[in-house]
Amino acid sequence: MADVVGGKFFEGETGRSTRGLLRLIILCTIAAAAVSSRLFSVIRFESIIHEFDPWFNFRATKYLIQHGFYNFWDWFDDRTWHPLGRVTGGTLYPGLMVTSGVIYHILRFLTFPVDIRNICVLLAPGFSGLTAFATYLFTSEMSISPSAGLLAAIFMGIAPGYISRSVAGSYDNEAIAIFLLVFTFFLWIKSLKEGSAMWGALTALFYGYMVSAWGGYVFITNLLPLHAFVLICMGRYSARLYVSYTTWYALGTLASMQVPFVGFLPIRSSDHMAALGVFGLIQIVGFVEFIRQQLPSKQFQTLLRALVLAIFVVGLGGLVLLTVSGTIAPWSGRFYSLWDTGYAKIHIPIIASVSEHQPTAWPAFFFDLNMLIWLFPAGVYMCFRNLKDEQVFIVIYAVLASYFAGVMVRLMLTLTPVVCVAAAMALSQILDTYLVAAKPNEETHVNGNADVAKITAWALPDTLRSTRSPVVGIYSYLSKSVIVGAVTSYLLLFVLHCTWVTSNAYSSPSVVLASRLPDGSQHIIDDYREAYYWLRQNTAENAKVMSWWDYGYQIGGMADRPTLVDNNTWNNTHIATVGKAMSSREEVSYPIMRQHEVDYVLVVFGGLLGYSGDDINKFLWMVRIAEGIWPDEVKERDYFTARGEYRVDDEATPTMRNSLMYKMSYYNYNALFPQGQAQDRVRGSKLPAQGPELSTLEEAFTSENWIIRIYKVKDLDNLGRDHQSASAFEKGNKRKKTGKRRGARVLRVD
Repeated sequence: MADVVGGKFFEGETGRSTRGLLRLIILCTIAAAAVSSRLFSVIRFESIIHEFDPWFNFRATKYLIQHGFYNFWDWFDDRTWHPLGRVTGGTLYPGLMVTSGVIYHILRFLTFPVDIRNICVLLAPGFSGLTAFATYLFTSEMSISPSAGLLAAIFMGIAPGYISRSVAGSYDNEAIAIFLLVFTFFLWIKSLKEGSAMWGALTALFYGYMVSAWGGYVFITNLLPLHAFVLICMGRYSARLYVSYTTWYALGTLASMQVPFVGFLPIRSSDHMAALGVFGLIQIVGFVEFIRQQLPSKQFQTLLRALVLAIFVVGLGGLVLLTVSGTIAPWSGRFYSLWDTGYAKIHIPIIASVSEHQPTAWPAFFFDLNMLIWLFPAGVYMCFRNLKDEQVFIVIYAVLASYFAGVMVRLMLTLTPVVCVAAAMALSQILDTYLVAAKPNEETHVNGNADVAKITAWALPDTLRSTRSPVVGIYSYLSKSVIVGAVTSYLLLFVLHCTWVTSNAYSSPSVVLASRLPDGSQHIIDDYREAYYWLRQNTAENAKVMSWWDYGYQIGGMADRPTLVDNNTWNNTHIATVGKAMSSREEVSYPIMRQHEVDYVLVVFGGLLGYSGDDINKFLWMVRIAEGIWPDEVKERDYFTARGEYRVDDEATPTMRNSLMYKMSYYNYNALFPQGQAQDRVRGSKLPAQGPELSTLEEAFTSENWIIRIYKVKDLDNLGRDHQSASAFEKGNKRKKTGKRRGARVLRVD
């Protein structure tokens, strides 16, 4: 667009300088728009950390600031996963925390009294401006039109598919990871085009940074080797490819291994074997090419090809053998769930229970990408028409990202960059053609091709009036006005859609809920913080809190109390233990809670307010995860009626109504309604006239809107049970649980 705006007024060195300055001003404006569009949450609510995972990241960043990097690296957190604890330094990606810490210390050095919380809240919007700039650079390597880069930058800056994980307060790994993803791709294309070891080394450097920031680095680890492999198969091997790939893989692998959480995975995990295999293949191909140039004998070349094929087959067989023998770790469960959408639900329900791991619905593509979704295929088609090495990369990226985004909602994030790039390439082609007032002639190049211009100018018959004196033809002023007007309208509607989605769908923190009163005014529901503050102020500093794993990070971050499980989900058996306690009768649940020294139990209940994200709606996942460890004691079918319905009313099964979760959710709930008229507004059910009773727990706190309910676990003396018999009861249950847990499964989920 900068060139179109400048037209022919800019000539020579002065013209190039002016165009460069104009592009810089436009890019700065785009970055400002990207940052501003992500500040709705701060304006409407306040400067607060959102969601669940960001609360742990914020807590870890504060620890880093207070205790220094080396203590952070060796941090053993004994306030999580009680009584196991967590070796935090070796079980996280530290890039996000280190980035925030560096920014904090730089600002402090410059005497800016900035609180670390505000840095964490505004980090994602700040990096979104850098992502827009990186997208400009990446697209500029793909297209000869500078306007494509500018369009891609603004698309990336305001597209909801990226904003969903980068609004102010969304202090998660993706806050910096998407910038690193796009910039690493730019450096890879640059190094491939230049054949420079320096660009390859820069690619490896930012790849290492990406590894330290997000588990999604595996996407890069497999996409770059696939690109190199496809180029080799297409007969496009070159010295440039050899230098770029070899430099990236050697230095990038060494850099990634410096992250303790990754360690030796690059050489011992199937997720990384594609990169290693292509590295070996490219050495063989490079050697063969060198020999072929020295000995141009046709028979010798045939022998070399046969040798390459044999080595490839032997290498592939060795890789399979090492994987089968266990020397190389098999593919992770998350990888299998990408190819088989039902795998996780059957084998690893803890992964399937996460909402962002569900398949993507079709409306989500239009919601997050709007008009870009139909410009995207046009841009990919243009890459096929001009299939250079860099265009091959876009095609591969588009195909893989489209599939993965359809399998998992979360991966819409990796699809958005390539959609923005391809859509910008298609739209820039339209604008570059129709924004020029004059029709093409012999001196005008279309797509840089003089032959096409000549055909357009004089090769067509004179009987076609529009080719000489256009009135309603493709190059007429009328057609140009219609096309430019339509495109402008689409762009304005796109900006309007992005602003609305960002403002209404992606700028509400999960800990602060907003609703509308009958008069249309906004009403803030602050039950989460109310409950966490109550825990912080009214319980002992070492009081252990049991809840479902979704809320562990928030309890640790806001209430500062030890928890049994949290969102790290590294130990499936420990989570299943909590699931068993929630889904069992009090006689079974109480010994589990006593064994784990639980003082308080927290549940989320939305029946009164109509809040659908409560624990009753998540309850079946607790049952499924517990059933995976104790299939003889917990059975999902026991919670369904004979007709296969999941109910909470009079028709609920005895197992459901006697479960600890059901009792804690509906305890004393009938008192809010007239006799026999209690309603669950989420599930649209009329509850039994007689509510549940609790014997092992006592109600300690219920928030204003009944969303958070906290119960205190009674001491043994308060149960009216003989202490000696109670101890024997606990010991017997402990022996039973110990026998069951010997075959427990342990998972690591990013």
